[in-house]
Amino acid sequence: MMSAAAAFSRCAVILILCLCLSAAPAYAGLGQLAAGFGLGESPYYHLGDTEWDHGGIEEYYFNNLDSSYNEIYRELYSRLSSREDSARLYAKVDQDTFWTAYQSVMADHPELFWLDSGVETQSSVLGDPVVVKYTAKTSVPDGERDQMQADLEAAADTVIAGIDPGASDYEKIKAVYEYLIDNVEYDSQAEYSQCAQSALLGHRAVCAGYAKAFQYILHRMGCFCTYVSGLTTNGGSHSWNLVRIGDQYYHVDVTWGDPVFAGEQGESGISVMNYTYLCCTDDEIYQTHIPENIVPLPACIDLSYDYYRMNGMYYETYDYDTVYNALMDSVWSGESSISMKFGSAEACEQAKKAISEDRIYSDAAQYLMEANGVTAWNTRYTSDDVFHVITIEWY
Repeated sequence: MMSAAAAFSRCAVILILCLCLSAAPAYAGLGQLAAGFGLGESPYYHLGDTEWDHGGIEEYYFNNLDSSYNEIYRELYSRLSSREDSARLYAKVDQDTFWTAYQSVMADHPELFWLDSGVETQSSVLGDPVVVKYTAKTSVPDGERDQMQADLEAAADTVIAGIDPGASDYEKIKAVYEYLIDNVEYDSQAEYSQCAQSALLGHRAVCAGYAKAFQYILHRMGCFCTYVSGLTTNGGSHSWNLVRIGDQYYHVDVTWGDPVFAGEQGESGISVMNYTYLCCTDDEIYQTHIPENIVPLPACIDLSYDYYRMNGMYYETYDYDTVYNALMDSVWSGESSISMKFGSAEACEQAKKAISEDRIYSDAAQYLMEANGVTAWNTRYTSDDVFHVITIEWY
């Protein structure tokens, strides 16, 4: 806590500076300082100005913030994208407004890859406190950024080159989801773990790295994608994405789709990609995910792109013969796994009971042993009680 003497001293310095600015505005170097005290006109924002360069990206957070945030958001984006990691501000805002704007810029722009989530601020002590200076926490030195940017663009373009140019938005989203899960491992010790390069270049990331890499690639493809931060119901910090297909929005959580992440959480050790978190709804994901209320999020209610429904793996109710045939078709076809999603917790529980107690599971395993000339066969089994999904892996 600042002592009374220190506070008085700082006030005195500010007063002296203000007097100097009034008496001798031509002093070299004081113009920028003046801006820090709200004495200059901002070159980044003019009231009523709706045209500005924001990198050609649809900025969900900017578009959904109150208009009172326009000035500080524009100034921060303009300066941060110009690699001004530290600067005095023209905009006069309090700490809460500054932090909301900073988080929003970071959520809209994964291409600011050299910035970490942290930022230090200095505030005035005269009148109502306003932020006069910021210093962003960075993870990449300025001299390394051009090369890393080129590497990131090349890595993203390699992913994009593997996707059919005529693919639908859903197919593009699914392809990027699959690429990241196949090529990135969840690693809490990863370098640059909060940034896109952790996933795209280092291939090891935490949730923020997965989500920003996903957003970065989709932006380069011209697809809408935004970043969501929040908590999980167990209290841990978490990040995921929102996408839009047509006029409908969907949640995507690449991290929770990665079986490596599930393994780190002590789950079954199953190695099957989890499509549960590809284009899911509020009702489903909000049972385990709690978003921050930085801006209002759109309703995600549409089931059109539910992976299981699209691929004949969804069962509204439990039926013994239907589940039996699905498992047997899986092993007869030589598939390495099968997933089934049910329309209710009751139907899922009935299926789990049948698999564990009835012939459904044992007949499939018996066929595999006979077909492969062995006396034992390994399987892994897991169930997701939130989404009512059962997955069995044959190996």
